Amino acid sequence: MIRVRNLHKTYKNGVKAVDGLSFKVKEGEIFALLGPNGSGKSTTINILLSLLTYDEGEVLVFGSEMKPSSYDKKKDIGLVSQEVAVFNELTVYENTDYFCSLYISDKEKRKELVMKALKLVGLEDYLKFKPKKLSGGLLRRLHIACGIAHEPKLIIFDEPTVGIDPQSRNHILEGIKTLNKEGATIIYTSHYMEEVEMISDYVLIMDHGKVVAEGTKEELKDMISLGETITVSVLNITDEFLKELKGLKGILETTTNKDKLTIKIKKNTTKIKDILALLEKHKLEYDEFHSLAPTLNDVFLELTGKELRD
Repeated sequence: MIRVRNLHKTYKNGVKAVDGLSFKVKEGEIFALLGPNGSGKSTTINILLSLLTYDEGEVLVFGSEMKPSSYDKKKDIGLVSQEVAVFNELTVYENTDYFCSLYISDKEKRKELVMKALKLVGLEDYLKFKPKKLSGGLLRRLHIACGIAHEPKLIIFDEPTVGIDPQSRNHILEGIKTLNKEGATIIYTSHYMEEVEMISDYVLIMDHGKVVAEGTKEELKDMISLGETITVSVLNITDEFLKELKGLKGILETTTNKDKLTIKIKKNTTKIKDILALLEKHKLEYDEFHSLAPTLNDVFLELTGKELRD
């Protein structure tokens, strides 16, 4: 569906946004494109859509070069941007119909597609509402309906669930999975790792314009040093216990929050029984002992660093 080879983009201010980026998106998959702020994700997406020129490399969409004049390709692409963009003067139905009409001229066909899109996002009972009457979650659902009503083969979702309620978030994620089952290829960006974990088939993590890691969720988790994260409630944690705990083989990190102790352990090192034995040795009372396998959030933080940046 998409092939990018050795892509480079440097802005006039000297910022190198994309630096030798290469990847491919297979037809029919949900491809997650992840990275911290300033990693080059937005630049990459704008280049894929031919909204930005690039300095060097190759961008193939649907098997051939993507150009600003590639309208035959663009009609098969849907974009759901992070910023909501609808017309406040038009109703929910009129907004969706307008954006669909940019690609579909047949009114009867368009009516069918518009209602299908609005039903998918759960807005069939709000057809005559104007955007100012909608909650933030419903407004974002309208934004999605406008981007997918023409049934594109490729849909790019850029942070589609930012700042909305859990109910709307779940509705949107279920809708994305439905679109994928119906044949759409999805590119998905988000800072909510649990969403990516839930819906993606393949994940690419980029930083400083380059690929840091890519693979299935399981393959990425195998790349990092973290083996498991243990949380346990411990009464009266002592400095002596913490010092001895940190001395165990393979302890990557320990944190305490009141009576909650969190321990990150390197793969194939310290066993749970070693920690239990240490708790017994120091005669500490404990309960609610949990062991969690690595998550995509752990992968993201280990590969890109923990410091926030703009």
